[in-house]
Amino acid sequence: MESYDVGQLKLMIEKVNYLFDKREQEDLRDQIVKDIYINAEKIAESNVKKDQKEGLNLEERIDNILTSKWLGFPVMLLVLGVVFWLTLVGANYPSQILATGLFWLEDRLNDLFIGVGAPNWLRGVLVMGVYRTMAWVIAVMLPPMAIFFPLFTLMEDLGYLPRVAFNLDNFFKKAGAHGKQALTMSMGLGCNAAGIVAARIIESPREKFIAILTNNFVPCNGRFPTLIILASIFMGSFAGSFYSSLIAAAVVVGLVLVGIVTTLIVSWGLSKTLLKGVPSSFSLELPPYRKPQLGRILVRSFLDRTLFVLWRAVVVAAPAGGIVWILANIHIGGVDIITHLANLVDPFAVLLGLDGFILMAFILGLPANEIVLPILIMSYLSTGVMIEPESAESLRNILVSNGWTWVTALSAMLFSLLHFPCGTTLLTIRKETGSIKWSGIALVITTVIAVIVTFAFNQLVHLLL
Repeated sequence: MESYDVGQLKLMIEKVNYLFDKREQEDLRDQIVKDIYINAEKIAESNVKKDQKEGLNLEERIDNILTSKWLGFPVMLLVLGVVFWLTLVGANYPSQILATGLFWLEDRLNDLFIGVGAPNWLRGVLVMGVYRTMAWVIAVMLPPMAIFFPLFTLMEDLGYLPRVAFNLDNFFKKAGAHGKQALTMSMGLGCNAAGIVAARIIESPREKFIAILTNNFVPCNGRFPTLIILASIFMGSFAGSFYSSLIAAAVVVGLVLVGIVTTLIVSWGLSKTLLKGVPSSFSLELPPYRKPQLGRILVRSFLDRTLFVLWRAVVVAAPAGGIVWILANIHIGGVDIITHLANLVDPFAVLLGLDGFILMAFILGLPANEIVLPILIMSYLSTGVMIEPESAESLRNILVSNGWTWVTALSAMLFSLLHFPCGTTLLTIRKETGSIKWSGIALVITTVIAVIVTFAFNQLVHLLL
């Protein structure tokens, strides 16, 4: 018979008591909520007379579908998929119009600087660096946010988002997190900074911090363009024109699911280590469905969310554009600084299935994810200014001529999905948590996860191929 000393026995007893108390507390909370509703139903039955025939009303029938064990998740994915599709498709033309107008203004600014005899370096920093970066961020971010946030607010006003939280509550509870994290995660699909602000709805500080630190694992509208274009020109090329868009869409959806699974796994890890604790009770009373107030939705989503997040992005990205221009136009030994830095990190980048220029594009693109591809193209072509290719085919030719394969593309997509938050998101974490420490922790966690996943993926590919 195995023997234990007194200290070991006391520790075992404390663990048993803790687990018993934890289960007893959860059962007690559930029983209290259950008794409240049973008594409320008894009081209603004894005091309210129903003229209509017994049966489920329309709202109850809808809830039986939306919160169903079998239909709840497919409907949820379908609704979010439609919102996602509307955001991407609807943003294309406004983005093109904005880009055309903003770059027309760039030409006028160039004419002005030349007309007043300003030095070329000053024109390069302010116009080709600061202004061009700001123009790209506005053209890429504003239309998707202006579509996504009203749609998200519409679902909120209708009363559907609490149903989403209800469906996902069990997964997040098992991960040691809060069911409301499902809402903040969904908001992160539009903008991670906005998703972090949305974490205010979580009452528990511990679970709020878990939601904040893991929100970056769902791709925002700054990363979606990169994911979509790479999926289209590499994964979509495996099939004919009819199926290429379907394959590319399936790859992007698969990446979103990878992000969601990563969110749950990292949430579980944080709840067991850095943010250890017992998940708080989440008794959600589903609100009635309401008629949305469209005017209030448009004003609140545009002013409180879209412009708020866009302003932070511009403040961070615009100065970064000037810095990138300087790095691309200062030469040491006949080679620009970006190339020197890319050569320095290339051995490490190769282990991740990337190259030094790709990794440097992600690093220099920290202020705004939208400028990662323009920086990469500028580096490959040694143009000294950020440019966009004329078509997807020309982009593919540039990347393939620099050694890209489908493995490189998928590695870049995985790294883009999981890598460190953008500057706007890091500033938002700092503001919401009140400490720069948590911004640093978010930076480290996401970077380590991105490195581990891309490294493991490439090792697996090399073993199989």
